[in-house]
Amino acid sequence: MCLKFRKLSIDDGRDIYEMLQELPADENGFINSVKGKTFDEYKEWLKQSAKDSEQSGIVDGWRVPQTTFWLFEDNSPVGYGKVRHFLTETLLEDGGNVGYTIRPSARNRGLGKRLLLFLIGESKEIGIDKLLLTIRNYNEPSIHVALANGGKIEKITAEKHYIWIEP
Repeated sequence: MCLKFRKLSIDDGRDIYEMLQELPADENGFINSVKGKTFDEYKEWLKQSAKDSEQSGIVDGWRVPQTTFWLFEDNSPVGYGKVRHFLTETLLEDGGNVGYTIRPSARNRGLGKRLLLFLIGESKEIGIDKLLLTIRNYNEPSIHVALANGGKIEKITAEKHYIWIEP
């Protein structure tokens, strides 16, 4: 098994598009806005996502800079993650700095742990000194992944675990 990580590019192709179609539109709070879109709409999403990673400050009153990364196993995309460059009050409650997902056909093999470890390293490169993950209580696999990567639980509410990781 050869794992590679890569930042989103406007030149990304059909292999990533097909992975995004396999992933749910909203699973455990991770939003996949490409689900159900056409390939041309996906290409437009890539352009917007690339711009989102280069912006500074808050756009449209709520969007913060966010960089998207792909996880490949043996040259096939198996997951992706997002790193928000800073947090707003809203993101402190829901969303956090990091979100990640593994396509259903590739789950339960430790890829989530590897993807989060990579995202932690990328966060450090971006200049983030502390990462927040807000994870639904019923998403036990993701809670386990965060804790296995050095996460510390700050609090648990009726809905979520708030887990901090220092890169």
